[in-house]
Amino acid sequence: MNYFSITRGDIDGFFGLMVDNLIQLLVLTGLCIGLCGFPLEFVTSVVLPGAAISLLIGNLFYSWQAYQLGKKTNRTDVTALPYGINTVSLFAFIFFVMLPVYQATGDYKSAWKAGLLVSFSSGLIEFFGSFFAEKIRKSTPRAALLSALAGIAITFISMDFLLRTFEHPLVAFVPLGVILLQYFGKVKFPFGIPGGLVSIILGIILAYVSGLLGEPIFQEGAFARGKETIGFYLPHLAVVELWEVLSFANVKTYFAIILPMGVFNVIGSLQNIESAEASGDSFDTKSSLLVNGIGTLAGTFFGSPFPTTIYIGHPGWKGLGAKHGYSVLNGIFITFVSVFGLMGILQAIIPIEAGMAIVLWIGIIIASQAFQASPKNHSPAVVAGLLPAFAGWAALIIQNVFFFLDGRLQAILLELETPKSYHFNLSDLSPHVPFLPYALGGVLSLSQGFLLTSMIWAAMVVFLLERDFLKSSLWALIGTTLSFFGFIHAYELAGNAILNRFAFFVSWQFPVAYLALAFLFFLTYLINRYSPDKKS
Repeated sequence: MNYFSITRGDIDGFFGLMVDNLIQLLVLTGLCIGLCGFPLEFVTSVVLPGAAISLLIGNLFYSWQAYQLGKKTNRTDVTALPYGINTVSLFAFIFFVMLPVYQATGDYKSAWKAGLLVSFSSGLIEFFGSFFAEKIRKSTPRAALLSALAGIAITFISMDFLLRTFEHPLVAFVPLGVILLQYFGKVKFPFGIPGGLVSIILGIILAYVSGLLGEPIFQEGAFARGKETIGFYLPHLAVVELWEVLSFANVKTYFAIILPMGVFNVIGSLQNIESAEASGDSFDTKSSLLVNGIGTLAGTFFGSPFPTTIYIGHPGWKGLGAKHGYSVLNGIFITFVSVFGLMGILQAIIPIEAGMAIVLWIGIIIASQAFQASPKNHSPAVVAGLLPAFAGWAALIIQNVFFFLDGRLQAILLELETPKSYHFNLSDLSPHVPFLPYALGGVLSLSQGFLLTSMIWAAMVVFLLERDFLKSSLWALIGTTLSFFGFIHAYELAGNAILNRFAFFVSWQFPVAYLALAFLFFLTYLINRYSPDKKS
């Protein structure tokens, strides 16, 4: 198979991954401008070209990697690992680092430099994490690795886009139906037109028609604003700006964000590599994670404060029939759009509602894979591993609601020209009172480090199902260690920000509880081992 060949499945995969990447870039553009004071020109000329550099490096490498695997195994159905901006880090870095700096200084460049610092640090963790990640993958049950991804797929991917689908049914239902027809119903469209292309075209048409029916999707004047950003923007080397803020004191200030996000990226990428292997494509862990870190570092050097990652969704793209060409097309397209300042025009032409059907389908496939690729008797472990992601999603919703309410309060106070300062802060609530109607403390504790928590509990359940009580005890000890250092369950509230509280024994109940759990499982192991009838 020729490296430059493009298949029909690659075209479908390209439209899906392109829409996914565009959504991330549109979201970061809106947040940078709306929350951190970035001028549109700065985002267009500095941030987006820098992000394009990282995306191009990763997409080309993972495409080449898939091509080489196909040659080595004499296969033509190898699908490249998907790659893009890390969604969780995107929100974390904006809300917990860049926004507070902008609020404190009023200087968007200071906020941007702080973003460069945490992105660079996260990239280093990704880079060095590649040297020992394979050992983690081999010692962790598949159900534990895949269930965490399934939880993210159900919550952060499927639910978000499903809610938008039902918010705008006139626009979103038919494109979703097209995707379901092709990929679930195996229906082929006339002239071999890819379902992804049909879905987006119909979505654009329906978006315009919905405006005539009283449900406008497009923002007024968006096309005119988009035309203003068209130009030619070479990537801006930001090494000097990064060096200005690269100090031990600054790293220490944001360490509670840097460390969990870096570990999150490594573990998440590791889980996605396992997901690819479960789909039949076995990629080298070390080189995959190494280039993942290089992509983040390269983007940071050229002005992007947002880490990249191996994307969730490989089984979905494989289900589309995508091979290695879709990754090349995506990298070239995103680079072209960013270098020529076309993001504003695309935002005006293609509403998110027109393209999100493909992403929603990807989320469904990922969640399904966790059950299909794990041993049948491990399905309870998969369910156990899903649950922490729901807490992570709930915490994000709670936080966003409070940010919104506080913003509305500040707007009202500004209109009233009141000299008094009031804030609607999440930190003003006691975390141990009933809250909608669950205990807020439980939601926040479970949400912190939920990827790691998911792995721990799913692995414990796997080994309990296998009656390997010693290994269950060892995984409980891992929970003891991680909670002792604050990697999981430890949090603090600062205004409306939910921060990981990285400190020794800061939330003492959890290490003690995990230790008690480890003792219980170990005691069961001893009783089971030395009992005359070998029964526990």
